[in-house]
Amino acid sequence: MLSMLEDYRNQVLETLFGNVEHCIVVVDREGCISYMNESYCRFIDVDQSTVKGKHVTDVIENTRMHIVADTGEEEMADLQQIRGDYMIAHRIPLWENGEVIGALGMVLFRDTDEWKIMNTHIKDLLLELETYRNQMQQQNGAKYSLHDIITSSPDVLQLKEKIRKTAHSDVSVLLRGESGTGKELFAHSIHHLSERSTKPFVKVNCAAIPEDLIEAELFGYQDGAFTGAKKGGKPGKFQLAHGGTLFLDEIGDMPLRAQVKILRALQEGEIEAVGAVQPQEVDVRIIAATNQSLEEMIQEQRFREDLFYRINVVQIDIPPLRTRRGDIKILSKYLLQKISDRTGKRVEEFSKAVEDVFYKYHWPGNVRELENVIESAVHMTDREAVQYEDLPAHLQKESAPSHEAETLKQIVEETEKQAIQKVLKETDGDKSLAAKRLGIGKSSLYDKVKKYSL
Repeated sequence: MLSMLEDYRNQVLETLFGNVEHCIVVVDREGCISYMNESYCRFIDVDQSTVKGKHVTDVIENTRMHIVADTGEEEMADLQQIRGDYMIAHRIPLWENGEVIGALGMVLFRDTDEWKIMNTHIKDLLLELETYRNQMQQQNGAKYSLHDIITSSPDVLQLKEKIRKTAHSDVSVLLRGESGTGKELFAHSIHHLSERSTKPFVKVNCAAIPEDLIEAELFGYQDGAFTGAKKGGKPGKFQLAHGGTLFLDEIGDMPLRAQVKILRALQEGEIEAVGAVQPQEVDVRIIAATNQSLEEMIQEQRFREDLFYRINVVQIDIPPLRTRRGDIKILSKYLLQKISDRTGKRVEEFSKAVEDVFYKYHWPGNVRELENVIESAVHMTDREAVQYEDLPAHLQKESAPSHEAETLKQIVEETEKQAIQKVLKETDGDKSLAAKRLGIGKSSLYDKVKKYSL
């Protein structure tokens, strides 16, 4: 009965969209393709009979269909780059009995002359925008924007929306999250969206400055303030950030003495350079970041409570990568392309085994660790797809069979698969030589290669 209903639904979709020129795709609640019309399949060069059931991100580049199916928020006339060209895409959630059951997407202006002209114009405008963005980066020091935060996680999408709502004001922001979660990207994004975006963005790593130098670094010093002081004095980070944003990274590592002066700067809008007689007015917006529990540090009298309330007007809690596993695949693809472009190596994808390792690994170093792992693998591989044996040793060790809740057959098969992968790598894919090293017949090796999809 279910099969008959499924066939009927497909017939209805094919009747409605099968002969239209626009590209149509329908996904279910999980973002898997339920239907894609022939027009879309021809455009992206895929076989219509093979796409059903695949996750939409594996078939359509730069898609957001899975996000719309998850959030229930429609996206109309959105720019989407497909096969090097920019298209207009509509994405509409599908509802049933008050619940989202999927989404319908439509790509417009796929091949009309008007769109080709418009596409050229858009590319020209985007290049011009990138030029201005690079100029702004050189002027104010902030190089990332909200667009650089790659995610499909509902939690992170909510954080991006929260930033859009608060960035324009001058309230202090506290970014909290584990090391490697991307706190600096969020800080840059806030500055870019603020009214101070044309003014300086100055970063201070509070953990990297020796305690006896931190006041001079933050507030500057006057000529002759101390032995070895630079002639004419030197402005501090507060003076350099005047009119703009001061990003205090790892603020939990700041000495109590410096915390007092920062509190005064926030309360009174003035600072006092080392060796100065008179205070100096400053106008900065504070964005602070920490991976520590400031509440516990307050209890231990290592962080001032009054400063905590001053910097914690808006709090952004960035979730670790292990709690948003849906982002692992998207980020991996993005980072692989970025690293491949930078290194000049043509590495285009990950093997299924690598994708499985990435998904199961707990990523204590979060996105920063993921990027480092991919960069290492790109340098190690000599193929267009990163293989299991290209991964760093600690990741291979972590993902080795635990033998818990596994049958003996599963353990043996996984071990056999890894051994064949290793020898094929060492023999540059020479199956005759690999079979000799493994001590098995060539036909047996071919059977096992096919069995494990190597």
